Amino acid sequence: MDDLTTIVPLPLDEAARRVRDALAEHGFGVLTEIDVARVFHDKLDVERTPLTILGACNPVIAHAALERDGAAALNLPCNVVLDESTPGVTRVSIADPTVVVPGRDLADLTHDARARLRHVIRSLEGAATS
Repeated sequence: MDDLTTIVPLPLDEAARRVRDALAEHGFGVLTEIDVARVFHDKLDVERTPLTILGACNPVIAHAALERDGAAALNLPCNVVLDESTPGVTRVSIADPTVVVPGRDLADLTHDARARLRHVIRSLEGAATS
């Protein structure tokens, strides 16, 4: 799957804080948070490295998409995955909305969302070096 990705030299908790801040700067909020490692531990008694999925949503874009096509809800929110497979280093991956929601009907909205999410990734790259 196509995604927008960066690696930040931060533990997952700190990376998640920066991701939330960057998303907010670009009009997104976090609707859901899934601690995959905890769920696997609790439900399967399986240990894994920290992995969190944030469900990010830009309400203006989401509203416009739903006004045009109620089925757009199937692709909301946008997944942001934080994976600390190496201690102190977190990979941040965001699903590319233009791939998740193909077609021309919502293309202007998905391209807007992708541009904003690219800015999120760039701001994380800049923050990681400061």
